Amino acid sequence: MTDLSASAPRAFTLSDFDFALPPELIAQHPAPERSASRLLDGRQLPPTDRIFRELPSLLRAGDLLVFNDTRVVKARIFGEKASGGKLELLIERVLTGHEVVAHMKVSKKPQPGHTVHMAGGRQGGGFDATLLGRWPDEDGPLFRFALHGPAGESPWELMERHGHLPLPPYIERQQASGNDPDAAQDSQRYQTVFARAPGAVAAPTAALHFDDAVLAELAARGIERASVTLHVGAGTFQPVKTENLAEHQMHSEWYEVPLATLAALERCRQRGGRVVAVGTTTVRTLESWARSGQASGDTNIFITPGFRFQVVDLLLTNFHLPKSTLMMLVSAFAGYEPVLALYQHAIAQQYRFFSYGDAMLLERQDLK
Repeated sequence: MTDLSASAPRAFTLSDFDFALPPELIAQHPAPERSASRLLDGRQLPPTDRIFRELPSLLRAGDLLVFNDTRVVKARIFGEKASGGKLELLIERVLTGHEVVAHMKVSKKPQPGHTVHMAGGRQGGGFDATLLGRWPDEDGPLFRFALHGPAGESPWELMERHGHLPLPPYIERQQASGNDPDAAQDSQRYQTVFARAPGAVAAPTAALHFDDAVLAELAARGIERASVTLHVGAGTFQPVKTENLAEHQMHSEWYEVPLATLAALERCRQRGGRVVAVGTTTVRTLESWARSGQASGDTNIFITPGFRFQVVDLLLTNFHLPKSTLMMLVSAFAGYEPVLALYQHAIAQQYRFFSYGDAMLLERQDLK
């Protein structure tokens, strides 16, 4: 367990990103209003405690806010094998036609070629799914299925009709059956107000704090907006298991940087504005583009201390899990010791953590 006041080591290991978090600080519900969340201004130490709706006053005319416009889909679906054994799929990606890639939770995995019955099966008003094999290769961690619904419904239509919103594993109120008395609230609040492109199984949570009033205030102050798309996968919640960070296999996610956003980034640089990434997924998208030169594709970029950022100047982000790749990313961005000091402050001041929690604003360490 890391002492949050300890000096930063020269070579980082997994244990360096561990810290003690009181479980009662893990937010189980959103704040009553999106912009009523707290905002920790961590651009300098000691930090300043604010409310999120104050964000526009912390930025400057000419700055560019970049959002992730991905939309969370109802990707969690319950079913059973032909033998009657219970099964759960979390659809990670839709491929061509009626094929999907999914995580599978089941006591004994079926063999390729076997068909499972989801949401009652095709005969019971749901649909069937035939296991085709593992993905992306025969040793891959995911499974490829062909879906068979009534009237040839697309995977998107089947998920919308039969699926459940895949809340993060640390939000513990969703039952194994998918029943949750707060599901109606989650369908609104676990989605950004500008969500557009369906495909994520987790929300870009830093953007959940924005509402129409904050967006209008940003525009009134001359702060430009642009968007990218990164379909957040379930791998964002996967724990890092190797003490040596170089041995960690980073999950892959699909991203796109539209031409309009590339133009907005160029205008921002020409006028001397700052690029403000809303969330770690936006950082991963922009820095993947900067490194590869590819405006779309799959990325498994793993950002740890020592990474050289090329695009992002400021980062708006929530508070992340101990020993997570996201904790490593923010430490790379704002500095290991400053980030741990900010987390120590947030814990002492009872900030709310993780997806439905509060936010903080960070500046890239080499700009301070």
